[in-house]
Amino acid sequence: MPIRVPDNLPALDDLTAEGVDLIASGQATKQDIRPLRLIMLNLMPTKKTTEIQFARLFGCSPLQVELILMTTESYTPKNTEPAYLRRFYRRLSDVEGEFFDALIVTGAPIEKKPFEEVSYWQELVDILNWSKTHCFRRLGICWGAQALLYHFYGLPKYQMKKKLFGIFEHSITSHSGRLMHGFTTTFPMPVSRYTMNKKQDLVDLELDILAESAEIGVGMARDKSTGDLFVLNHLEYDAETLNAEYLRDKRDGLNTPMPQNYFPQNNSELEPQNYWRPFAYLLCANWLNDLYQDTFFDLNKLAN
Repeated sequence: MPIRVPDNLPALDDLTAEGVDLIASGQATKQDIRPLRLIMLNLMPTKKTTEIQFARLFGCSPLQVELILMTTESYTPKNTEPAYLRRFYRRLSDVEGEFFDALIVTGAPIEKKPFEEVSYWQELVDILNWSKTHCFRRLGICWGAQALLYHFYGLPKYQMKKKLFGIFEHSITSHSGRLMHGFTTTFPMPVSRYTMNKKQDLVDLELDILAESAEIGVGMARDKSTGDLFVLNHLEYDAETLNAEYLRDKRDGLNTPMPQNYFPQNNSELEPQNYWRPFAYLLCANWLNDLYQDTFFDLNKLAN
């Protein structure tokens, strides 16, 4: 089943070229099927790239998915034209009366800052609080996951001595629910962050740890009572994403080590290969299936 995205979104051309199954909003309204309504708060500086990465994954499901893009009102991204945001993105004031199956909060390159010092933190708090009565479930990615954990559970993040950067093997530590169905015992995940969450903090909160790495700690956790999912790493990344971040850090004069387990033969001149994407597709398909089976057909019931 195709993924429904805004008409004329520039990312459509890239997704179509990849063979992702798409449906324009106008055509989708003619089908007598309720799509899963996902609203994605895209906090990444490269908006279009992130749109493609997630639309690609959500488009792999047999379910019809409507992806609504969201941005902040209190902060204007520097790398995206305001006209692009006005045309394709919505703000809380635009959607506060609507209901969604899930809110997705992406990562953001701001994790060194305390949460309260992030320029749009109060707006994000408002969005997260709104989501409890207007979104059936939440999915956080990297900093987005940490923000969810901090706001709803008071869970702190801890600064690392150096950036956790590369592709790291993770072991499945829980098979409860549907999310890890079909996964192998270990699987790779791209990692790019300066902070971490401690396993014991998650355990104390009785959160279900789904996957962790012996080298870098917890990679994925879930609240069994709400179904909210916290993915602390980046399965959605493309093959070249870590290389782009590595080159950016070098240009900025940062002493970032070469990403581990990423370049063939540990040679940055060789083209990296995406060997984690099958697990990204699998996780998203499982997550959508889980959401579809649990959510309300009539989302207005969320207001009750």
